[in-house]
Amino acid sequence: MSRIARLIGGLWVVCALGYCASPDAKEGEARAAAEAIPQVVDFNFHVKPILSDRCFKCHGPDKNSVEAGLSFARQEDAFAALGDKLDHYAIVPGDVESSTLVSRIYSELPEEVMPPPESNLSLTDREKAILRRWIEQGAEWKSHWAFSPPRAPELPVVTHEDWVRNPIDRFVLAQLEQRDISPNTEATPEKLARRLYFDLTGLSPDLAELDAYLADPTDAAYAEMVDRLLSSAAFAENQTVRWLDLARYADSHGYQDDLERIMWPWRDWVIKAYRENMPYDEFVTWQLAGDLLPEPTREQIIATAFNRNHKITQEGGVIPEEYRVEYVADRTHTFGTAFLGLTMECARCHDHKYDPLAQKEYYQLFSFFNNVPEEGLIEPYGAIPKPYITLNQEEIDDVLTFIQNVDTLAEIPLMVMEELPEPRQAHILRRGAYDQLGETVEPGTPEAVLPFGEGRPPDRLGLAEWLFDPDHPLTARVAVNRIWQQLFGQGIVATPDDFGSQGNLPTHPELLDHLALKYLELDWDTRAMIKYIVSSATYRQSAEGDPAIRERDPENLLLARAPRLRLTAEQVRDHALASGGLLNERVGGPSVKPYQPPGLWEETIGGGGGSLAKYVPDEGPDRYRRSLYTFWKRTVPPPNMMTFDAASRDLCSVKRQRTSTPLQALVLLNDPQFVTAMTALARRTLEATGDDPELRIRRLFRRITSRDPAPEELTLLTDYLGEERAYFREDPERAAAFLKTSEGVDASALDPAEWAAYAQLASAIFNLDEAISRG
Repeated sequence: MSRIARLIGGLWVVCALGYCASPDAKEGEARAAAEAIPQVVDFNFHVKPILSDRCFKCHGPDKNSVEAGLSFARQEDAFAALGDKLDHYAIVPGDVESSTLVSRIYSELPEEVMPPPESNLSLTDREKAILRRWIEQGAEWKSHWAFSPPRAPELPVVTHEDWVRNPIDRFVLAQLEQRDISPNTEATPEKLARRLYFDLTGLSPDLAELDAYLADPTDAAYAEMVDRLLSSAAFAENQTVRWLDLARYADSHGYQDDLERIMWPWRDWVIKAYRENMPYDEFVTWQLAGDLLPEPTREQIIATAFNRNHKITQEGGVIPEEYRVEYVADRTHTFGTAFLGLTMECARCHDHKYDPLAQKEYYQLFSFFNNVPEEGLIEPYGAIPKPYITLNQEEIDDVLTFIQNVDTLAEIPLMVMEELPEPRQAHILRRGAYDQLGETVEPGTPEAVLPFGEGRPPDRLGLAEWLFDPDHPLTARVAVNRIWQQLFGQGIVATPDDFGSQGNLPTHPELLDHLALKYLELDWDTRAMIKYIVSSATYRQSAEGDPAIRERDPENLLLARAPRLRLTAEQVRDHALASGGLLNERVGGPSVKPYQPPGLWEETIGGGGGSLAKYVPDEGPDRYRRSLYTFWKRTVPPPNMMTFDAASRDLCSVKRQRTSTPLQALVLLNDPQFVTAMTALARRTLEATGDDPELRIRRLFRRITSRDPAPEELTLLTDYLGEERAYFREDPERAAAFLKTSEGVDASALDPAEWAAYAQLASAIFNLDEAISRG
């Protein structure tokens, strides 16, 4: 076993004894399946999930696949008379004996039982009992919970009032008290500060700032820290990373040769919008339809580049109209995912199988994005896809000062939105094929969500007005759910891209409505919304939990503790660079190319690729820019980012995976970016402290984890440092060879063996799970 493996293994043992919070148990089967049948059965929360999962395949919203004339998509259809003689009913409210649904689900005859055996679907005894009790109780029907506007819930009455910091806590505590579970104690000040810094800025706290808070960890000091972080440039950059995933931002077109595109001025605008705390409704409206606002400014037009972030092909031989339709579909799907939380793409070829979204409504929404004077193929090869604007240095200096044109390009082309003089006629496309034109359609929105209404312009600006209609049931819910997900790792609705019938039900539905209405009350102020959440006792809980509670609620759905979350791909790299004092904090500007393994781009091109045929790493401080600015080539995304679950940016993404693989450890130990950062951290530690090894180890450990090592940990770290020191002193060439792997870190006055030993120690500490967790 290697020296570093022994150290990490030993530190893990210490963690298991209580010095580190243990990781959440693996996801288990939902506890709800084993609970007693609810006394009062609710259609949305108990019945509809069963119908959607087990029955909608043959009896759902898609009228073309409904069997036996029975659909459970609408009340009038579910309660309608059936059969040739219209002499029986699937559901008769209050009458179980007359409801054929009950007799069929309890039947033991293969030709009668529902779901039929050939469907490979079945109902559990509990699910059958729920359906039976619902009918007994009158079969009360409700519209889908997400399609009804949020209603202000009453604040729950709780027993432990002293725990409550704001109304959020009442909703959480009420559910805990119903199950006789107590919330967790507050996290220690250092862990709470670390969590807050990473959640709001994506960076760990500077030790001086951390010490200032630890000297006075009062509520007032916490509030001051929240305000300071929310107003920082780092906060704007951290928020922008998440928006880039949603907006499918990249620095190349995608497809085959994957040519370079310039879209970073739009990214600079997003940073500016977050720095100025632009209200969410305005932020989204500018991006959807800034060009359609009265006398639009250059900045408002730049914002519409959001809609042009999709992939564009330059492959000869393709059919331009086919790809033009794909671009419109991408914008439609992005709108549905990002702002409605609905799987609109499922209605492209036929009526949605699970949600009340007709194929016609899909193409009515499609028509809003269909009026762009664009081509499906980039011609001539390497040209800038129209429509676009050209930004010059004079207007950047005078008006668009947020654009950081550090390369002082004479002209910067940027793809934006533009409307055709006459709208292009949209059609239903049979089976979604570009050349199978069906019925013509006009701009419109899904009726089940909210009718488009009279008086709105039938264009993207009208669509934005519809999206922020005070009665819209989804916009605020979807937005606050993503904010909650950012802070807790999982949204109140765990499927942020699907608020429909197949998505997860909200764990705290009243809390979700409370937050949605709070966002409206705050005039869509995102900073204020985040401050409201991080000020709650729910957010401030410790991640260390009672094992018995963890066993009862392994997924932490009840929020009886804080989640223990690994950092995002960008945060892992930025944390390493910041720890070593290397992070270049310049804001905005063109994308940069830090280290990546040589030859990757050459392996993926077919003889083309233009300026992206070969990866040429940047030199100097650009290598250490925040990961937000790393060049993103769609066909070959940055490999270390992908290892840590970054989104590919091919499509709109509103939730990243969180995996744990051996490849991640290999990246942390061997990627020259991380080796360089740890070498710089070792140099920083040796130069800033005296000769006391214990002081040096404590300082190095604290820079990475934001806490002091426990005595057992300090012993392990000291022993490992001694092993490394002896290893490098035994053969001085080893130290020289190791230090050569670092990029541009020079400290010739240091003892190479001592420096290399501390660098290896830093690398081992950074490979701990705690090092790449937010706390």
